[in-house]
Parts: sequence; structure tokens; C-alpha cells
Amino acid sequence: MTPDLRTPAGHPISSYCFGTMQWGGKADRIDSRAMYDAARAAGINFFDTAHGYTRGASETLLGESVTSEREDVFIATKCASTGNCAPEAITKDLEESLRRLNLDFVDMLYMHRWSDEVPLEATYEALAKIVDARRVRHIGVSNYAAWQVMKAARVAASFELKIEMLQPMYNLVKRQAEVEILPMCTSENIAVVPYSPLGGGLLTGKYNLGQDGRLTDDPMYKSRYGQDWMHKAANSLQELAAELGVSAITLAIAWVAHNPAVTAPILSASRSDQLKPSLDAVGFELDDETYARLTALTPTPPPATDRSEET
Repeated sequence: MTPDLRTPAGHPISSYCFGTMQWGGKADRIDSRAMYDAARAAGINFFDTAHGYTRGASETLLGESVTSEREDVFIATKCASTGNCAPEAITKDLEESLRRLNLDFVDMLYMHRWSDEVPLEATYEALAKIVDARRVRHIGVSNYAAWQVMKAARVAASFELKIEMLQPMYNLVKRQAEVEILPMCTSENIAVVPYSPLGGGLLTGKYNLGQDGRLTDDPMYKSRYGQDWMHKAANSLQELAAELGVSAITLAIAWVAHNPAVTAPILSASRSDQLKPSLDAVGFELDDETYARLTALTPTPPPATDRSEET
């Protein structure tokens, strides 16, 4: 069971989220609007951005798109992308985000990064005041380890505040979230909204064709997805997709969504003409047999106690 998260008009959030990290960067205003319209046509009412994305352009473009139907859309943004979780920094980031979005409030505010520098009491007291002031409806966290979530949740509860959503990395070649994060969220009734279901583009198959992208241009992504077994898994995914007559993109996203702990995978693209295979996942029914075949393409991480020989 996950939190009952709804748009201001009371509609349940969609089972997929659309991420706008590329808007105002690789995606211009026209392309960004085309993606918004395509996502809405596919039934998505949940959109994700961040104060730190594209120097604010992502939030600005999302605000322009959502103006005419604000009550029907759930908007999430993030603050503290630099790790500065001091109360004054949180307030500054949020107010800038609200100005860019041209909104009086956001539905979800994530803490973008964990901080060892600022006491949790200061951070979550500030967030509680923001919620009380009705500038934010719900609080979430991104990129927290399981122990960090639980520690923060205890402090948040002391201010009558609940962490209701977690945004972890999760895809077919990055499955570490299965060890503690996903079981914790199921146990503690925290919604899970995974980012990067396509592994930085690795699982699209484009790198197998010699195309460029983040894995060739960005040292961080090249390191993150640089292991040989990951590329072999991407090749195997392509082969399975060809056998089934389905896009590897659709399969990779549907695999993330099939996990019962997942609330809404985040879809994204840098161009609107790339988006269709991702949106096809919204209505795709992944059967258990195919899910098992996909899962078998990559190593299952051992349990946290690493006593797998007993199971």
C-alpha cells in the first residue's frame, strides 16, 4: 500500500511520471510543450522537475504548460540540489521554484540530496513550516539510502510531517534499490518513483549501434554504466525485444513498473520524436513470464544480510 497521492482536483496520480530534466536544455520550448501534450494524451498527470535543472528553464517551461489545468496535474520539484539543506536555502530554492513555475504551491517537494552538514531537525522543521504555510502539499526525498530515509522519517515525525515519496535510481542494470530501499518503502508506506529506467540511454540500444549520448559525452554516466556486463545485458534486451516484437525501451520501462513496490517510473526524453516507445509502456501489459526473462538478464543483488545460501 502506498500513500493516497492526488492532484489538487482529487484525481489519483498516474502510474507513470514524466520527468522534465531535459526541458530548456536539449529540448527547446516547442519540443518541451510537445512532450507535455503527448504525456497528457497518454494519461499522465504527474510531472517531475527540480530547482537545479537547466538553470531554472525546466521549471519555467513546465509552469507554462500546466497553467490552464493546474488543478488536474500533480507537480513535484526538488530543492537542495547542491546539498545545502539549511532552512534559509530550502526557503530560497522553493520560492524561486514557485516563481518559475508561476504557482502558489507545489504538490511534492523532494530534498534532492542528503546532507551531513545541517542537522535534520533544522531541515525538517523548515519543511514542516512550509507545509503549514500551504506552499507544499507533500514531502519526499531523492537519492537517500534506506537508513537515511528512516532517520529523516523519525525526525520528520517529531514535526508531524511524513516522508511520502522516495525517488531512487532503478533500472535493469542498476538494481541496488531491491536490497533495502524497495522493501523499506513497502514496509513504511512510502511511494517509489524511480528515475533513469533506461539506464542513461544504455537500454535503448542506441550505443550498440554506435550512436552518441550521455554514456559517451558525460564522464559520470560513462562511469555509471561502463561495465561490460551492463552492455551485454543491453544487447540481450535488444534480442528479447526483437523476439517479442516490442521496443526494448518499452520493455525496460515496463520491467521497472512491474515491480509491486514501484508507484510510478519517471519517463523522459530529450526530443519529442523519441518519446513514443516510452509512452507505449503506459498501456503495455508485461506478463510474469516475460518479467522473469527480463530479470534474468542481469544479476540479482544479494540480500542486505548476504546470507543467500540460506534461502
